[in-house]
Amino acid sequence: MKEKNKMDKRTHAMLKNLTDKEHIKIVPRGNKAILYALRIGKKLGKTKVFIQDQGGWITYKQFPKKLKLKLIELKTDYGILNIKELKDIGKDSVLLINSMPGYAAEQDMVPVYRICKNKNCLLINDISGSIGTRQAKYGDISVCSFGNDKPLNYGCGGLLAVRDKGWLDLTEIKEEKLGDDFYEKLLSLEKRLASLKNINTKIKDELKRFEIIHRNRKGINVIVKFNNEMEKEQIEGYCKKNKYEYTLCPRYIRVNCDAVSIEVKRL
Repeated sequence: MKEKNKMDKRTHAMLKNLTDKEHIKIVPRGNKAILYALRIGKKLGKTKVFIQDQGGWITYKQFPKKLKLKLIELKTDYGILNIKELKDIGKDSVLLINSMPGYAAEQDMVPVYRICKNKNCLLINDISGSIGTRQAKYGDISVCSFGNDKPLNYGCGGLLAVRDKGWLDLTEIKEEKLGDDFYEKLLSLEKRLASLKNINTKIKDELKRFEIIHRNRKGINVIVKFNNEMEKEQIEGYCKKNKYEYTLCPRYIRVNCDAVSIEVKRL
C-alpha cells in the first residue's frame, strides 16, 4: 500500500509540473474535464464562452449550449488566435482554447493568459495536444484527454487541474483511478513527443512543394492544403504509401478549408 501511495504522489508531482497547477483531479474522460471546467465557470458567474472558430473540439460547441451559456466563436488563422480578437472578453467570460489547435500548431499562450488575467476572464486551456510543452502551463483551468490517439496516449481518463482549490467544490466531480502504469506513460511522454516531432519535420520536408498550414510552428499533425483533386490525390497517395492515417477537411476539429490532416498523433 505504501508503494502504491508513493506512486500516486509521483504521478501528482509530474502532472503538477506539466500543468503548473497544484490542484488536480483524474476524471473518466477529457470531455468530462471540459464539462466540469465549464460548470465551474458558470458557478463563478460566467455567462459567455468564447471558442476558436476552428481547431477546437466537438464538445466546445455542445457543452456551453447544454449549460445555457452564450457561445461566441472567435475568428482565427486556422485555429491560431490573434489576441486582437479578445477585445470583447470580460469578467463575465470564459475563454475555452485549444493551445495546439488541430494538434498541428502551438498557440502562444503568454499574451492570451495576460489579457484574460487583466480582464478577469476565466481561461480554460485544453492541453490534450500541448501537454509536455510550455503552452500547457498557462490558464486558470487545464483540461486534457489521455485517449489512445492523444500525445499522452494512456487509452482512457482525463485531467482537470485548477488554480484555486476551492473551485473543485463548485461542481460534483467523478474521479477515475488509473493503473500504476500511468506513471510509466508519463515518464515516456518526453520521448514520445520527440519521436512525433521528428516525424512531423520529416513529413513537412517531404511535402514542402505543397502549402502546409502553419508550416513553421511547432506541432504534431501536419495539415496540407490542396487546390484541386489532383493535389488531394497526391497527398492521399503519400499518406497511403507511408501508412499515415489522415482525415479530410474542412472539419471544425482541424481546419475549415480543403486540406488533408495527416494524423501523426495516432502513431
